[in-house]
Amino acid sequence: MKMKYIFIGLLWLYASTVSAVELSRHVAAQVMQAQKQAEQQHLEQAIETLRAVTAAKPQDQAYVALLLANYYWQNEQSKQAIVQARYAVTSNQLKDELGWSAKRMLADLLANDHQYQEAVTYYRQLADNAPAKKDVSQLWLRIGQIHYLLSQWQQALDAISQYQHFQLPDAVTPLSIQLGAQIQLTRYKAAIPTIKRLLALEPEQRNWWLQLVNMELKTKQFRSALASLELARLKGVKLSEQNLKLLASLYAQNGIPERAARVMAELAGQSSPTLEELTQTAYYWQQAKEWDEATETWQLAAQHDKKYYRNVARLQLQQGNYQESLDALALLQGHAQAADIALLRTQALYKLNQFEQALSQAKKADRIQPSSEAKSWIKYLTQLHEYRKNRES
Repeated sequence: MKMKYIFIGLLWLYASTVSAVELSRHVAAQVMQAQKQAEQQHLEQAIETLRAVTAAKPQDQAYVALLLANYYWQNEQSKQAIVQARYAVTSNQLKDELGWSAKRMLADLLANDHQYQEAVTYYRQLADNAPAKKDVSQLWLRIGQIHYLLSQWQQALDAISQYQHFQLPDAVTPLSIQLGAQIQLTRYKAAIPTIKRLLALEPEQRNWWLQLVNMELKTKQFRSALASLELARLKGVKLSEQNLKLLASLYAQNGIPERAARVMAELAGQSSPTLEELTQTAYYWQQAKEWDEATETWQLAAQHDKKYYRNVARLQLQQGNYQESLDALALLQGHAQAADIALLRTQALYKLNQFEQALSQAKKADRIQPSSEAKSWIKYLTQLHEYRKNRES
């Protein structure tokens, strides 16, 4: 499962935050000037104003660096923003909520720059030491996202578990992370409830339905897989040719061969069916005891490969169409399994009261490949011939 997460740019620092920090008078004046420039969208000027600040106090330097990080970020200069934010954080001059916000900015900047391992370290510190009213759930979600991107599946699941402790309404992003990690860890049974929660949010999402069916197949819940695929189709989810073949297979596997055949016939109506598709459809019709449809489909298969005239002949013989059976067998001249074909001829000729020809075919079958069936026919037809001969005399 491929997932992309876009980390949102942060614009926390406004003029009101200046009052939270005791700045030197001349530094405070330059900071206010820079903030006015930024408010007027003159970011380059704001950056130059702050770069020109000569701050002696470490706290002043840290605060100016934090503002610079913010303006660099707004100006799409992420590398410079990270440098300034890192200085603001590692100086340890910014305390309490402002220090926490500075670390949050650095974590987000690092995440946006794909420096995930360092970012997740900061996110965990933030989650463990969050001031009151901070949205810690979103921090755990961010941690889960990063572990997922780093292919650290168990850590991703653990982070999402922490997120779920906040008992928020279900949302696609955390559930998607949970599902992806569960699949990667082959926890297929656990993945099924997760997918169902995703389907409650996005019932028309084809991917969730297919994931559900896949998980049910992996856990050998074949009837559930059939029900899920049926329901997806009922809800208008477009199924691919491969999905429809799977649906047909599940119908057959669950003892509903007629529906399996109808799905395959529907597929055949959309494009020219392959030989494999025709033979599969014919088998389904045969399992459903729909003899006419089975015979017709075997005849279509036989147009691709003559060996399937044997299947046609068997069904016609079974249905009492003996001459048609012989006609189909005539198309198998010189084909493999000659002994089997001769035995089928024996049965058809016997039913047509052509006993001598039937006996000839039985002997031919036994000559090609001796068998108890051929010998039984030879014995029976020889006795019948003797009986008829005695009656005539």
